[in-house]
Amino acid sequence: MTSILFTDARLIDPVSGAERRGDLRIENGRITPDGPAAHVVDCRGKCLAPGIVDVGVKVGEPGERHKESFRTAGRAAAAGGVTTIVCRPDTLPVIDSPEMLEQARARATVAPVRVRHMASLTRARAGAEMSEIGFLLDAGAVAFTDGVHVTQDTKILSRCLTYARSLGALVIGHPQDPGLSAGACITSGKFASLRGLPGVSPLAERMGLERDLALVEATGVRYHADQITTAAALLALARARAAGLDVTAGTSIHHLTLNVLDVADYRTFFKLTPPLRTEEDRLAIVEALAAGEIDIISSMHTPQDEESKRLPFEEAAPGAVGLQTLLPAAMRLVHAGHIDLPTLWRALSMNPARRLGLEGGTLEVGAPADLVLFDPDAPFVLDRFKLHSKSKNTPFDGARMEGRVIGTWVGGIQVFDREGADA
Repeated sequence: MTSILFTDARLIDPVSGAERRGDLRIENGRITPDGPAAHVVDCRGKCLAPGIVDVGVKVGEPGERHKESFRTAGRAAAAGGVTTIVCRPDTLPVIDSPEMLEQARARATVAPVRVRHMASLTRARAGAEMSEIGFLLDAGAVAFTDGVHVTQDTKILSRCLTYARSLGALVIGHPQDPGLSAGACITSGKFASLRGLPGVSPLAERMGLERDLALVEATGVRYHADQITTAAALLALARARAAGLDVTAGTSIHHLTLNVLDVADYRTFFKLTPPLRTEEDRLAIVEALAAGEIDIISSMHTPQDEESKRLPFEEAAPGAVGLQTLLPAAMRLVHAGHIDLPTLWRALSMNPARRLGLEGGTLEVGAPADLVLFDPDAPFVLDRFKLHSKSKNTPFDGARMEGRVIGTWVGGIQVFDREGADA
């Protein structure tokens, strides 16, 4: 591969927690020491950072290719500075066997970015029988999750966690009490009552997390909570860490930058799982992120077609696309003074890479040359029809945003170039 020297870059280093002006050289797909290069990229003082590792991406293959394919998800990721997407197993059929995982891995080769896969913890995500965790690990699964299908049978979940612990597998849970959250579509409170919508108490998240953490303590499994969105859940998380449990937590960029009032007059692009929270909860999660209590930010990219969203709010499918909007949405936290760029990039890149045992998330010599060059201050108005995703269900349509990707490199190969791009 041709060697490349990035000059006059604002280097964002999440490992050291610092940023500096300087140069970066890559060769043969890796970051290398200083030296001559065959090609020079003048960054002109723009930010150069490790590529984003996005955990929890929904791709519609197999079964829902009309919503999103590996090709379109890969293009959206590249345009958003995401160099690794970690896909959820909630496909049709579910990725719960080595054969299904191999099929997904074969299809994913069309994506211009790196693609890794999670597998389901239980067969068909039904919570009744354990998946083939050992064989799935051998086939390349990086974690196990049933997503929003919370296993209600505690005995079965305990057995799954015990077996996962024996293999060193990472289990990703969705903290939610299914009894309290059943049938709800919005966070309970005055706003939900005024809109006449069935709400779920934030207590459901805390109760779900408390149960999971009790089982983590009993089994010793490696555990990651996919979305912590309420202040009440942070106390349980802090206790688990103080007790020495191997626990990490994530949240979605939508819960960090939006609140329940954005639902306004039943805007279904703002219907998510879990639902958007109060502004007080949002700020509590932002503070937890800045303090390192929340480890990972993800897009929770969930494509839904127009027919699924153009329904009454209660009936509309939940979820939003986010691969291409993750970076500019995250820049809202920086511009508001909540967090600096190195700390942000720990949550976007370094922490997810380390938690999943992947290379990347660093600018250190020897690391993969997975990079994003971006202008943190470039303003634009988002047009959802210019997104590369097949589905266009973004809550940021028409929003004024700052932060645009200039170029993305995966293994030293440029997979996105802003010049001539249509989004």
